[in-house]
Amino acid sequence: MASHLAQIFGTEQDRVNCSFYYKIGACRHGDRCSRKHIKPPFSQTILLPNVYHNPAHDPGCKYNERELQEGFDAVYEDLYCELAKFGHLLELHVCDNVGDHLIGNVYARYEWETEAQSAVDNLNNRWYAGRPLYAELSPVTDFREACCRQNENGECNRGGFCNFMHLRLASKELVSSLRAGQRIERRVNPPKESTGGGWEPGQRKEKNGRERSASPRRGGDEGWRR
Repeated sequence: MASHLAQIFGTEQDRVNCSFYYKIGACRHGDRCSRKHIKPPFSQTILLPNVYHNPAHDPGCKYNERELQEGFDAVYEDLYCELAKFGHLLELHVCDNVGDHLIGNVYARYEWETEAQSAVDNLNNRWYAGRPLYAELSPVTDFREACCRQNENGECNRGGFCNFMHLRLASKELVSSLRAGQRIERRVNPPKESTGGGWEPGQRKEKNGRERSASPRRGGDEGWRR
């Protein structure tokens, strides 16, 4: 009996624990779910909910696809560089869903559980884009199971309201560059403990040599700030 319960734990056959929560780290029913959402006491993966807001979901969006991709790449770079300060960052994923339980969710998986715990401890005292961050350990271990396979094949008919992850992908060149930079940085400068507070987006050089924020401005005078 015990071995059977262990085998079905967190699966759809489990009538006690929510399979969606264990698979994607979130459930559309939230606290009203009839099954248990047991938060892990330790994990390699952390969740930052409701961080990224895709301007393309705004009916009044006037950005073209290139501008949207550049804007997301800037946000992805900001998050990657900051999260990598807490340890060896193996994976970083950003949800492009619009359902309440998945919208803007950011998942980061570290090499060690202690690194993930350090990130949670520090990020809960941080702000980004003028909003406070909330971080928690997540039960997600296999993002292949958490992602919508139909969406990857361009066949999902639920769109952003799908209950599985629809990931927003950064440019391949950027991801390769960030991973290479992390390897070099960790060899040359071991990561230092963060002291909390807000962090500012990095700076990039424009063609004329001037610096600009690595994160895009979202309409009018609403910029990225502490």
